[in-house]
Amino acid sequence: MPSFDIVSKVDAQALENAVNVTSKEITNRFDFKNAHVGIDLDKKEFKLKLETDDDMKMRQLVDVLINRAHKQGIAPEAFDTAKDGFQSGKTWKKEVQVRNGLKQEDAKKIVKMIKESGLKVQASINEDLVRVTGKKIDDLQEVIQAAKGWDLGIPLQYENMRS
Repeated sequence: MPSFDIVSKVDAQALENAVNVTSKEITNRFDFKNAHVGIDLDKKEFKLKLETDDDMKMRQLVDVLINRAHKQGIAPEAFDTAKDGFQSGKTWKKEVQVRNGLKQEDAKKIVKMIKESGLKVQASINEDLVRVTGKKIDDLQEVIQAAKGWDLGIPLQYENMRS
């Protein structure tokens, strides 16, 4: 039976490239001259630790980071910027979590939306992915098209298509 997987992954190398490009751009920008800027990437936990002089520079840094990551192929939804920055001494600090992998509640939402779509496919949760199987490849392609319209707040990829 044909099947495919719905996943939410971020390529670690692309993320590292986006951080490096952001660092280079920030050092060359006039509005960041003589400003303290720090970007640390924790590859194991997919977490970014940002430091700047003030809140305005923090917002600009986050915007540049998201734009550069988008050019590297990372969806803007992958960055959880909801957590507010805080002041520590003279610097502003902020942690940005990069969403990598499907959480259980997100996988359940995806399965529920597939069932509500009325298509003749089965969806099952396997750890951090949702496997969708059906009798026809056309049904699976309809699921992919429907999933592109869902607003779950997380980036989705469709891989491992088997017939």
